Amino acid sequence: MTATLERRESASLWGRFYDWITSTENRLYIGWFGVLMIPTLLTATSVFIIAFVAASPVDIDGIHEPVSGSLLYGNNIISVAIIPTSAAIGLHFYPIWEADSVDEWLYNGGPYELIVLHFLLGVACYMGREWELSFRLGMRPWIAVTYSAPVAAAAAVFLIYPIGQGSFSDAGIFGGSLFSAMHGSLVTSSLIRETTENESANAGYEFGQEEENYNIVASHGYFGRLIFQYASFNNSCSLHFFLAAWPVGTPGYVPVLPNSQMHRQRQCAQLQGVFRANDKKAANMVVGSDRQTIE
Repeated sequence: MTATLERRESASLWGRFYDWITSTENRLYIGWFGVLMIPTLLTATSVFIIAFVAASPVDIDGIHEPVSGSLLYGNNIISVAIIPTSAAIGLHFYPIWEADSVDEWLYNGGPYELIVLHFLLGVACYMGREWELSFRLGMRPWIAVTYSAPVAAAAAVFLIYPIGQGSFSDAGIFGGSLFSAMHGSLVTSSLIRETTENESANAGYEFGQEEENYNIVASHGYFGRLIFQYASFNNSCSLHFFLAAWPVGTPGYVPVLPNSQMHRQRQCAQLQGVFRANDKKAANMVVGSDRQTIE
């Protein structure tokens, strides 16, 4: 009789939990996807904030030259960044328990991989939660379908792109963002004003106008003198083609670089082995000649 009452009590407890999780009357809908979404996004956000403020330098290139990215290590609010996982780790799953110590995990950029994987799982669960809420309300799942676009974009940048280049250090696509930001800065600093000082500069432009609204010769002429001549563009079409092609085309070439570097290191190791063998042979010859002299 006691066991029967305990089963009924536990069933009612589970029923209350089920009703609370799937209830659409709550101020914030949780759902079964939310059970996984909330801890993953909280973990990603917490680690991001801690690493943003106090993460130690990371050996991003795997050459024992750590790069600092946190506020406490000399960066300001503009230059601060979460340094990606070391190229020596590659695409390996690198949780804390795989490292010998927490210091080693931090040195190899473990927080970046932790943030990325929890973030991707969290946003995917957020999309599933939107579908679940639409299902509970009897709606069509178009909100979840729409949200799948930024989810796919985030997965492309933080997961698919690293798979293409063999490492979580996304140099190519972030380099494309840097080029776009630099181009935007050059455009804003060389706008051709069509209005008076009392009017907004935006009022002087029309959507679809044929002429350019900035001076590309002046802006990239300055950029060419600032960096070097061939870093500038005089043609808008070639410039925008480069801005689009750089983040798209680099994943195929990035894996070639570590392979060629490994090949050179292997050749150096073989040469060192040959040199050591020759040195050992020469040393044996010297020892042999000394013995003959003594005899």
